[in-house]
Amino acid sequence: ALWDDHEETVYWVPCNHDDVDPERELSIIYDNMGRLNLRLKRVQSGMAWTQEPKSRVRRILGNIEISETSDGLIEVGTNFQATEVRVNVNTPFFWHGRYIYHLRPEGDDFKIRLKKVLLLNNDQEMTQLTFLV
Repeated sequence: ALWDDHEETVYWVPCNHDDVDPERELSIIYDNMGRLNLRLKRVQSGMAWTQEPKSRVRRILGNIEISETSDGLIEVGTNFQATEVRVNVNTPFFWHGRYIYHLRPEGDDFKIRLKKVLLLNNDQEMTQLTFLV
């Protein structure tokens, strides 16, 4: 599994400024590990009607920055552009923003402790966000 099975694991998509407190402000997504597992199972089950048939998505990553956090995790930040193409929809959807990951080393691998998605268009209408997971 890519995600760290830890009580502090968070998947967060703010709907406002980058550094607000998600415990006090509204978010597009603010999932702990339990909620994230439910979200992943739903998408994988075929019951996510917004993904039937599945979107075709490509992501372009750039400006990758790597540093260490104060608690020994690895922080990775990268700008992204995601293009989503849906069946029977003539216009592709474009998503732009920044991913921020906190990764915990585990042997030769890394586990995701935090995934934060800072969307540039987080204050505009969004058709669906299932592809973000």
